[in-house]
Amino acid sequence: MMAKVQEGLFYTETHEWVRVEGRKAWIGVTDFAQHAMGDVVYVELPEVGRTVSKGDDFCVVESVKGANDVYAPLSGKVVEVNDALEDSPERVNEDAYGSWIAILELSDPSESAQLLTWEAYRTFVAETERKEG
Repeated sequence: MMAKVQEGLFYTETHEWVRVEGRKAWIGVTDFAQHAMGDVVYVELPEVGRTVSKGDDFCVVESVKGANDVYAPLSGKVVEVNDALEDSPERVNEDAYGSWIAILELSDPSESAQLLTWEAYRTFVAETERKEG
């Protein structure tokens, strides 16, 4: 299985994706992550107004296989959450890159330089899949 990696996004080794536009960052879980989790049954959204630091537990995505922590890929304040995921958590499986979890107002946009480019993440996923294969 070659997981889909979308161009133009940033990624983490814990399988979060990030779209940065100015001081805002949309965050979700990658196609690789949703495949690994199986059927998503619940997304515990972060609280609007919460401040997170890069690497903090950000929220939880529950699947038929168990609960999975999602980590904040960047530091900032949660300014919006994707409420649609409360009623339709399966959207994460159907369209991982279209189903953002939350939007952060970044406290330090330069942190994005520490994230993986889509090319680097694609290589990382290919190596991970080869090891698990």
